[in-house]
Amino acid sequence: MGLPFREIVHSQEIPWEALAGRRLAVDGYNAIYQFLATIRQRDGVPFSDPNGHPTSHLIGVLYRTTSLLAERVEPVWVFDGTPPDLKAGTLRGRFEAKERAEGQWREALAAGDLETARRKAAATSRLTRPMVEEAKELLDALGVPTVQAPSEGEAQAARMAAAGQVWAVASEDYDALLFGAPRLVWGLAARAKKGVAGAAQIIEKGPLLAELGISDEELLLVGLLVGTDFNDGAVGFGPKKALKLARQHLGWSATLRAAGLDEAEVAPVAELFRSPEVVEAPDPVFRPVDDDRVLRLLVEGHGFTEERVRSAIRRVRERPAPSPPRSDGRRQALIDRF
Repeated sequence: MGLPFREIVHSQEIPWEALAGRRLAVDGYNAIYQFLATIRQRDGVPFSDPNGHPTSHLIGVLYRTTSLLAERVEPVWVFDGTPPDLKAGTLRGRFEAKERAEGQWREALAAGDLETARRKAAATSRLTRPMVEEAKELLDALGVPTVQAPSEGEAQAARMAAAGQVWAVASEDYDALLFGAPRLVWGLAARAKKGVAGAAQIIEKGPLLAELGISDEELLLVGLLVGTDFNDGAVGFGPKKALKLARQHLGWSATLRAAGLDEAEVAPVAELFRSPEVVEAPDPVFRPVDDDRVLRLLVEGHGFTEERVRSAIRRVRERPAPSPPRSDGRRQALIDRF
């Protein structure tokens, strides 16, 4: 679910040209859950192959990855490992929510309400270990590096961004900011449209803190007050109220006391964000697409249409040369800035 920071954190549109040549650490679980939620049939049933095995995750990985590569963006996919014990409550809540949504989905189907059925079905998505391994295999065949995090994928991605191995973290959640990512890019599913300044969005942590008028530690306090995947937060505190309190600069202990939080109870959560379990990942290496391997996996293994798969691969090989500077001064200024 991530942090509910949308009310207080403002992103900036970034032209696709500004992302060309950049490496992004993609939050793998976050992206694949998007695919599982959105790539579905009209009644909400996920797409599957002739043997009944799900394929929505593979469809998403193929087209998202080849589209990014065609835009000259290099995605390094980072996958979650074992979740921290502190996340047990969140995971239990998510499981229960999926169970409720599944029941509501079936009720809507029985009533012939396909719109509600599809909406409820999106909340039933389950990502299994075999699906993750298939996604990794496809990415490897596409020549795209993956990183297996020991625990939280966003923490691993943030560490790679802070170390300069990638330019930014790509995720739809804000958690990477608390894990230390200097930049967060979201909206990779979008594509630039004619006459529009940009489609992807970027949040730069330094300018964000200056805009909010708080420090890095105070941003962490805001997260703890609102509630994260690892703690429930303070009663009655939403993002705006938490930010207002943080702006008083009372200090760590006094801020927690003012919000009614026990400092000892939130200490392990704060430490998880400050010093998460990560590995020293090697610098990412991209390789050429292995056409035969991609075709074996998708066409022979899951019944994909061969021409569509070959078309996706061609997008990568036939990607255009970088565009010359445009006459749009504001757009060019954004490109030059990033």
